[in-house]
Amino acid sequence: MDYSTKISERMWNQPDKGELEAEREQTFIDDIVQKAHIQKELLSNHDGIKTVFDGGAGSGRFSILLAKQGLNVTHFDISQPMIDKARQLAKKEGVQDRITFVKGALEDLSAFNDRSFDLVMSFDSPISYTYPKQEETIKELVRIADKRIMISVSSRLGALPYLSNPIQKNQFILDKDSKDEWVKWCLNSRDQMVESFSFNKESLFKTYENGLMCDVEEAKKAYDRGEVPWSISYHFMPDELKEILARYGVKNISLAGPGAFARTIPNEILIKIMNDPKQKEEFLEFSHMYDSNPYVCGMGKDNLFAKGEIK
Repeated sequence: MDYSTKISERMWNQPDKGELEAEREQTFIDDIVQKAHIQKELLSNHDGIKTVFDGGAGSGRFSILLAKQGLNVTHFDISQPMIDKARQLAKKEGVQDRITFVKGALEDLSAFNDRSFDLVMSFDSPISYTYPKQEETIKELVRIADKRIMISVSSRLGALPYLSNPIQKNQFILDKDSKDEWVKWCLNSRDQMVESFSFNKESLFKTYENGLMCDVEEAKKAYDRGEVPWSISYHFMPDELKEILARYGVKNISLAGPGAFARTIPNEILIKIMNDPKQKEEFLEFSHMYDSNPYVCGMGKDNLFAKGEIK
């Protein structure tokens, strides 16, 4: 097992991960936008689909959504706390019998035969966490797909502004009274982060060239010290992702950048929109259209979304 897999396994198997990930849409506006975009795509493209593989399925946000549509879903994740939470939510929704839960690393899909699933999906960047095997992982996901594939990966162009904006997450906090430790840290550290910030051209150029926002060797050392570093994550360029998918036989590929529109709007306005059901619905509808434009797809908040046909 290489370092990327070991680091991801340690990070995502922290006991509170299942609960925290299940609450993201109540905590952060960018999660609302991203998940609304993916939900719209799934509900608009599941015709002829009976079986689904959800790779890196987390707490079941989309596994449960499709199970409620009558589809049979294999929920695959590296995190036992995530799987446990997904089981709980699936039971609550009455769809536990339509979901098969499997624990495993996305780097190894050898247990699944070619063309095993009508739809293969993987959202919120688990593919990016398989670095340096991200391309091989995409190849394997295409291999087990029979009709359609939908994935989202970390976006290089979308992530680069983080390096020039240490308080970028504050823009998307929906509930400032949340008990989420990350929310508390973002709010309490804001002034200090601004004060200590210094623009680093070399860091930006390095990430632009290699797609890595972290120091891989430092992450390995932190792991060896028993710490829990963030998963090593490879960030894709739009043309790169499209070329990889096409190389392995995916047709009619289209890309989107969920969050490209939302990232232009200040926190106060986003909160006002989210707290008004009519405005929220209209905002998410427009965001889906805007974020699907090929000219902005690389500037999605965190992810680059892709969909395509296998046959």
